[in-house]
Amino acid sequence: MTTRTFSLSLPSAGRAPRLTHWLLMAALWLSAGPALAQQSPRPSAAGQLPAQARKALYSASFEQHAARLYARAGLGPTGLTLPVFREGLVGYYNLQAAAGKGRRTTRPVLTLIDFARPSHQKRLWVINIAEGRLLFHTLVAHGRGTGDVEPVAFSNLGGSNQSSLGFYRTAAATYEGKHGTSLKINGLDPGFNTNAESRAVVVHGAEYVCEDFIKQHGHLGRSQGCPALPVAQTKAIIQAIKGNSIMYLHGPAAARYRSKWLNVDTAVEIFAQTQGLAVR
Repeated sequence: MTTRTFSLSLPSAGRAPRLTHWLLMAALWLSAGPALAQQSPRPSAAGQLPAQARKALYSASFEQHAARLYARAGLGPTGLTLPVFREGLVGYYNLQAAAGKGRRTTRPVLTLIDFARPSHQKRLWVINIAEGRLLFHTLVAHGRGTGDVEPVAFSNLGGSNQSSLGFYRTAAATYEGKHGTSLKINGLDPGFNTNAESRAVVVHGAEYVCEDFIKQHGHLGRSQGCPALPVAQTKAIIQAIKGNSIMYLHGPAAARYRSKWLNVDTAVEIFAQTQGLAVR
């Protein structure tokens, strides 16, 4: 099979094309198929594009990457929607940028919990972003103050017994607590989850997180705000996500969650850098 190569040819300054021409060039490159899509334009060439066209190229490349990763990991049949996955991916790249500014390096694993779904459904996903592989898909409990079957209330306050939405970074090491092997998580969204440590919100296993409990009660048991896991899977999941990986707890629209980590423009820029589209 012959492999085609792609290069972005720039005209002289005296014959600068209009923005629409560059937008068309970006669209043609992105639609050219897998063989071409794996070959990024040279950073020097992309950097000479008009700002709007460069932004369009980066954005289109990011959206294509998100869709392909979603498909490669087989997330659709599991019930995880592309918009929720995309939000998690946006935060993942933004937090990589934060790590590049002197903070801790982000492990290429993203954990998504969709608290817009009822507790009897499997609503936790652990995804290896680098490999495009789904590592775990399982049950997870919400806080008893958050609701019965459907999660409806969320809080950052101590004593609320409610789950806290947003992005978290996992601790480097585990510890043995009253629930066995556990993992601390650091909330990264002021006003939404930054009291996680003082509230002792951690990842741990619980007997009430299992199919048998659902059959008996119609829903999972509830925690004091922790994302509690099935006991049989807890150690393996914690082992996979410990070490500064990113967790994203998504909630229903009525929760009015907002975050700087969901800034698409900055996520697209850092994505472009990691893919060699933009110069760091």
